[in-house]
Amino acid sequence: MEQSSTSALLQGTVLDLASDVVSALRSGDHVRAGSTLTGGGAGEGVARAAVRVLGADTLLPSVLLRVPPDPAQLAVFKDAVAAHPPRDDAAPTVVWSHWAMTRALRRTEQPLTAPPADGPDAEPDARWLDGAGWQFLTHQLAVLAPLALPGEECAVTRVARGRPVDVARGFVRAVRRRDWQQAAGAGRWLTLLDGVPDTLGLEAGLDFVRLMGGSDPRVALQLEAARLMPAGVLL
Repeated sequence: MEQSSTSALLQGTVLDLASDVVSALRSGDHVRAGSTLTGGGAGEGVARAAVRVLGADTLLPSVLLRVPPDPAQLAVFKDAVAAHPPRDDAAPTVVWSHWAMTRALRRTEQPLTAPPADGPDAEPDARWLDGAGWQFLTHQLAVLAPLALPGEECAVTRVARGRPVDVARGFVRAVRRRDWQQAAGAGRWLTLLDGVPDTLGLEAGLDFVRLMGGSDPRVALQLEAARLMPAGVLL
């Protein structure tokens, strides 16, 4: 029962944190982005875990809108990064998510005390995406949607840029399967890619995802990010 209660609390905190980010992206108010982490409603461990789930997108308003993060929010974010480095046997998406979080910290000019052993911007291995089928590729890119940023340059973004048609196919598949979170994440990537088929109707597709799944703050976050991408904010 206690484990179930903790899981429910974590899920609720993730949704609240995503809602904060959505509000901040819409308003440009950094305080809104950190209210869940600074309001004291969630315990310290739950707050850190929620940040790990949302990943680098926790700081997305600061990255995209160039507004400074709330200091208390930033402290929780830094604690989450420092306290939970990926294990040696971690899945590639976990390793890349951690890398994205450390990258987000550097963009806010708050570097970690101890940089990675291979250098401050050392990239993880991305070979697991070599030759990946379009369904698997789209799923992995949706999980790593926090990497979909204007001007971002890393191995994952290079893979995505090389396969716009496959990502478009994955977007359509996710919509048909009513997997709104995957569709929104794939759509966020597509707003940054050249060579997306005009026949996809991406703008209308994203509007449909918003209509059907936008009540989920995690979906809304990806859609707000996608909305801001054409503004061309470079990192």
